[in-house]
Amino acid sequence: MHPECPPAPALDVVIPARNEAGRLPYGLERLSAKLAGLPMCASIVVVDNASTDATALIAATWSGPVPVRLLHCPVPGKGAAVRSGLLATTAPYVGFCDADMATDLAALDRALALLRAGRQVVIGSRRHPGSTVEVYGHPLRRVGALAFNRLVRDLTGGVADTQCGFKFFTGPLARAAAADLRTPGFAFDVELLLHCRRRGADPVEIPVMWRDVPGSTFSVRRHAAGCLRDLARIHADARHLTAARRPRAVADELGAG
Repeated sequence: MHPECPPAPALDVVIPARNEAGRLPYGLERLSAKLAGLPMCASIVVVDNASTDATALIAATWSGPVPVRLLHCPVPGKGAAVRSGLLATTAPYVGFCDADMATDLAALDRALALLRAGRQVVIGSRRHPGSTVEVYGHPLRRVGALAFNRLVRDLTGGVADTQCGFKFFTGPLARAAAADLRTPGFAFDVELLLHCRRRGADPVEIPVMWRDVPGSTFSVRRHAAGCLRDLARIHADARHLTAARRPRAVADELGAG
């Protein structure tokens, strides 16, 4: 951290990590170097998501140019880990990215510029026309990702890529949306963006350089059914929220007349 930095950082970056001992050191090194070069003070929050390897030890003993804080989330699931991390932040700007740093951190400069300019949600999009994507993953995973995004576009206001692990927010919005988050698994991004939209914040997608890094904990065969169940519940919750707001809107209109 810069010597002149105040105790409270201006940016907190959350890394959800489940059994990431093999990839976390690289991720922390890259992210620390990037944050140290920013014209603001920043910190990293690593959320150990019930790991059985040395993930927690690596985060707890990490020494670098920016502070790294370790949290423990016993509830399994990336959504649960991100929720815990976001709720533990205090900075005016917050975000999360994956331990493998598959998204090139050059995109962080653009994300922060948009947040400072007044946008409240900035997300990396591998489907943005300006993105560069190096895909080495299984074709079944790529097809599944396309189908998933088509299913959720109405919930997220037309976001083309809900699942890129690179999202940044104004701090108060992120903490409020995370407090309402109920999805512990991989579909959590959809619900998180939905809660942001409910608060009047539409996401802006930015281009990224993204490369598929081996070692992902997501598996189409193991997690697809759970994601579909979560999506069904998120859709149902969204309908209930819309129905709950409609009578009030009608009453307001009648009162105005």
